[in-house]
This record gives sequence, C-alpha cells and structure tokens, in this order.
Amino acid sequence: MTAADAPQRRADRRIEGFAAVVPAGGAGTRLWPLSRAGAPKFLHDLTGSGRSLLQATWDRLEPLAGADHLLLVTGRAHAGAVRGALPELREGNLLLEPSARDSMAAIGLAAAVLEHREGPAAVLGSFAADHVIDDDEAFGDAVSQAVATARTGEVVTIGITPTGPAVQFGYIRSAGPLSVPGAPDALRVAEFVEKPDAATAAGYVDSGDYRWNAGMFVVGAGVLLGHLHEQLPALADGLREIAAAWDGPGRDAALAAVWPGLVKIAIDHAIAEPVAAAGGVAVVPGAFGWDDVGDWDSLAAMLPGAASRVAVLGDDGAVLGLAATGLVVAGSGVPGRTVSVLGVPDVVVVDTPDALLVTTREHAQSVKGLVGAWRDRGRDDLV
Repeated sequence: MTAADAPQRRADRRIEGFAAVVPAGGAGTRLWPLSRAGAPKFLHDLTGSGRSLLQATWDRLEPLAGADHLLLVTGRAHAGAVRGALPELREGNLLLEPSARDSMAAIGLAAAVLEHREGPAAVLGSFAADHVIDDDEAFGDAVSQAVATARTGEVVTIGITPTGPAVQFGYIRSAGPLSVPGAPDALRVAEFVEKPDAATAAGYVDSGDYRWNAGMFVVGAGVLLGHLHEQLPALADGLREIAAAWDGPGRDAALAAVWPGLVKIAIDHAIAEPVAAAGGVAVVPGAFGWDDVGDWDSLAAMLPGAASRVAVLGDDGAVLGLAATGLVVAGSGVPGRTVSVLGVPDVVVVDTPDALLVTTREHAQSVKGLVGAWRDRGRDDLV
C-alpha cells in the first residue's frame, strides 16, 4: 500500500453510525511509582512504541469511529494532559467528571450525550484507555461484528480468546451461536464469572466455552440507558438530565446539581450481569493479543527478553544487567544516572525522579500496598 492509498484504507474501516467511548480513569497503583493519581498509566508509554497507552487507543479507534465520534471520559485533573496527548479530540467530546463515580456513570454519561445528540439508535463501544492490543485489523473485525450484533438490540461484549488459565481476569461463559448478519462469530452469553483460582481457570480454558472479560461493551445508546433505567432508574435519569444540558450553557450547573448524588457502580454489576442472566447479552470472540497491563509482572511478560535477561523500558544504555532477569524502568531524568542489576532473577526496578521501587515479578500484585503505606505516612506527594 502506498502513502496515497492510506487515507482510502482508513476510510474503508469506518463503521457507519458507530461512536467510540474511552473511559480514562484509575491510578494504576500496581504500576507505582511510574503510574500515580496525577499521571495514571494511560498517560505513559509502557510498550516502547513512542505513544502512550491513551494515544495508542486513539490510533486504534479513530479509523473505526472517526474523530467526530470519539468521546473520552476522564477526571478534571487530567484534562490538560489528555488535551496535550490528543490534540485531535473535539472539545465537546471530552467529558470531564467532577469526581470518580465508577464505570457505569462514565460510560452512561457518554451514552446519554450520544442519545441526546443523535438519538437512541446510535451505537457506542466502550474501550479502556490503558489496554494493549497487538492486532488492529482483528480488533476492527471484532468491533464491526459487535456493532452488527448491537443493532439487533443486544448488549455485546468482546471476549478475549484465552492464551492460558489466567487468574487475574474475570471470564465470560458462552452458550450457543447467534444468527446475526454481519456477525458470524457472535455467541449468546450464559454468565459472567468472577476471577477463578488456577484449577478452575484451567478447566475454563480447556472447555472452550469461556473467554476473558476485557470490559469491552458495544450497545445502542437507547438500549443501554433503557436497561439502566430498569436496574437503577435514578442513575439513568440523572445522566440524561446532565446530557440534556451538556452542549449548552447549563452543563456545569447540571453537573454540580446531579453528579455528586449518582450511585457508584461498575457497568458489569449494573448492566452486564443482570442483563446476561435475562438472556440479553452476546459476546464476539476477540482473536487478537490483549493485556490490561495490570502490574509490573504483566508488563515484563510483554517486553521481549525479560525471561532471559533484564528488559529495559526507557534508556537502554543507562541499564546494565549481569546474571539477572526481569524488568528495569529507567526514568529518573537525572543526567548520567545508571542502574545496575547483578545476580537477581525476575527483578523489577522502577527508577523515577522522586521514588525508587525494587521488587520481584512474584510480588508485583502487592505493589499497590506500598501506595497505601506511603499515604499513611503522609506522603501524598508520592501517590
């Protein structure tokens, strides 16, 4: 494909009537001290690509939805950083939350704004800002099938085909296939399952009926808000009240009056689980590499060579590893500073301007405990 062909190729991937919603929240405390409340993981380049996770998410979704139909929901504290990272983001499509109210309020607000602008038939897909996906073409195919399925009135999730019996993810159990034009791989969802133990996860994978729950949902705006009104009518009504004022001068007043009273709940508990129990959720298998980069161990697994040497994120020339394996993040910003690791297997070293973490991949899940411990010592500047 020549450079002249590229715009046509991008246009060919556009999904008519589809809007992408990117919830960008959380502090990513298991990736401390790089990820913090003021600079969460979605603002960092964790793959060495030269693009932050947020920018990579934009790059993946913009060809499918178009800039006019790409909405981002984040906290007010991150507004400047998001605008700097995504200059193409339309001003009215940056939805700033006054406070965190969990994923249902964030995604529901975007759905209500879309419903108010374009009507209840508008289809939206929600995709986290901090996930890594390694095959954009396969991802685009899954989204296209999910949109086709959502147009039949289903709530649709994209379930990741497991590569092993992971215990850090929830699972989706599928039932029989659906007959949806344009979505040959769509399946009925039987239930959502919480994170299992290792033996249970192995059984799930062996059965072929389970997929990882990546928190990707595709659904008509009216369908989503209709289900929400059945489950939590005050939340649905409040989001619609805010959305009605969103593009006018009353936005701030509506947010101030309504937002603080909205219930905090995840979309899985508010919509996915009860609607699946009633037979209203479908899943499209995602045949692409995916990771939510939940901790330093998962990041090390993504970087080439971490099992046989010290893999480096940052300045490779500033790190020396001898008889060692694992991961070093070199980001202190101090000119001439080096990191040396000798004889330590599966090490994790994260060097930042004001905090140094030394641990192992085995203990990566416990890193968030350090955040609470420093906060208890009054060091809010570190978290």
